[in-house]
Amino acid sequence: QVQLAESGGGSVQAGGSLRLSCEASGYTYGTRYMGWFRQAPGKEREGVAAIYGAGSTTYYADSVAGRFSISQDNAKNTLYLQMNSLKPEDTAIYYCAAGFGVRRYAFALESGNFDYWGQGTQVTVSS
Repeated sequence: QVQLAESGGGSVQAGGSLRLSCEASGYTYGTRYMGWFRQAPGKEREGVAAIYGAGSTTYYADSVAGRFSISQDNAKNTLYLQMNSLKPEDTAIYYCAAGFGVRRYAFALESGNFDYWGQGTQVTVSS
């Protein structure tokens, strides 16, 4: 079992920045990839960013590319999401996720690739 705990959410004005953290605990050996997803009220959960192959490959949704950056500190078992130039449409609950083994779907930001999920952290961006 892997436990994931997000932190760093909050309220910020448009154009501002936030840094989300996700600390992994439990049996993390062999984790192949991790990602960030978000879900806004009334909308489906969507993939935001993912990191595969011990950090060698990153993927971003078109809506956040160039503004968000995913990274990880393997020594601390912690995943990060640096969010810059935030927009009101970035308002959502952000979830951290971890996956093991060969991914099931070719699309890197497919939620079905991930086996474990955190409880989420709220990000609110005001205009």
